[in-house]
Amino acid sequence: MVDPRLGELELVVDEEELWHEDDAGDHAGWSCVRTDPFPCPAEGCEFVADFMTAAHLILVWEERDDPNLLRHAERAKRVGRNPRIVEYEPSFGPSASYYAWEASGRPVHAVRPE
Repeated sequence: MVDPRLGELELVVDEEELWHEDDAGDHAGWSCVRTDPFPCPAEGCEFVADFMTAAHLILVWEERDDPNLLRHAERAKRVGRNPRIVEYEPSFGPSASYYAWEASGRPVHAVRPE
């Protein structure tokens, strides 16, 4: 599968457990990227995200001006998701540090790089 925004992707069709951050701490006050709603790419999944997510977890950055946060916000802007950098609140839903997600291999629900 080729997504022009993300590049080559391989769709995973077997049943899987969503990734979770092993050492998930309190990310209150960190920064995240709120977007217009967009659906999970996994076939049959009804999850709709309002933030930049990975495996249904809101990605958070400790610093508002983190270059990776800004890069992801720019990508969301290019694909029309109307990104806004906001302060993360636990009431938004479960979160994961961007760097913990990256260290784990950047899992995304039902999609993995080829």
